[in-house]
Amino acid sequence: MDPYDLVARNTVEIVTEEELRDTLDQPVKRVYAGYEPSGEIHLGHLVTINKLIDMKEAGFSVVVLLADLHAFLNRKGTLEEVRELAEYNRACIEAVGLKGAEFVIGTDLQLDPEYQLQVLELSQQVTLNRAKRSMDEVGRAMENPTVSQMVYPIMQMVDIAALRVDAAVGGIDQRKIHMLAREHLGAINKKPPVCIHTPIVNGLDGKKMSSSAGNVISVADSEEEIRRKIKKAFCPPETEGNPVMEIFSHHIFPRLGRIQIKRPEKYGGDREFTSMQLFEAAYAAGEIHAMDAKNACADGLVEVLAPAYEFIMSTKRG
Repeated sequence: MDPYDLVARNTVEIVTEEELRDTLDQPVKRVYAGYEPSGEIHLGHLVTINKLIDMKEAGFSVVVLLADLHAFLNRKGTLEEVRELAEYNRACIEAVGLKGAEFVIGTDLQLDPEYQLQVLELSQQVTLNRAKRSMDEVGRAMENPTVSQMVYPIMQMVDIAALRVDAAVGGIDQRKIHMLAREHLGAINKKPPVCIHTPIVNGLDGKKMSSSAGNVISVADSEEEIRRKIKKAFCPPETEGNPVMEIFSHHIFPRLGRIQIKRPEKYGGDREFTSMQLFEAAYAAGEIHAMDAKNACADGLVEVLAPAYEFIMSTKRG
């Protein structure tokens, strides 16, 4: 696949497309995404992890920031708790398919005096209202925000500078913070990044994805759990907002490149699809039954997540 098309697939926005094309022409190019260590890696995280895999294939060096200090500032746990989770999340991210990336622990980067001075410099550029708005989509308990959560987006701006990256990947909920970086990094003589935004996918019930709601699939789920959850998933005749179709689009086709619908001859027999577009058209036309789509979805997810699940089981056995 063309490198630009590889980077652009399954995104909702690239800021800007022209800058991305110029960056792709560079002999050396770096991209990063940050993850707050706050639990199991699940399908929501995998949307951006898959995008990082695409970008590595397109020639980028990939940096993953395990943002333990950000998680602490965002009230996700004590520093000790989130630091321990960071190491676990790193192993899961590698096991799920992101090989050869550079992993950086937030506290190893962000407590440096020069880093902290840049945070203070940029804090003079950003109003309190702007900082709060940038956190609306990513902050915890933002109806009563803490000062620590106002520091969060400013640190994320400095991360981009300190990691020396050309591009930043995140869900569309990261857009406001990324736009702050593009607007203000020049104040500390740093180049603004190309910003690549992926969609926020639905939970299995078609509602907002949330571990507490139980509508997610994580890398720690067994094959039996994956099949049980997919069987119960919301899967309307429409493709728009259909969580099963989103799993095919973001997790199965990008990683496997094909799917097989297995069914008796009296129901049309087996069919194989090698593109999401062809499969989506067949489903929308009523040629594929929802249960057949769910079975193929479960088969694909089990295959994609098997290495990570095996890693988790091996650590428990050890």
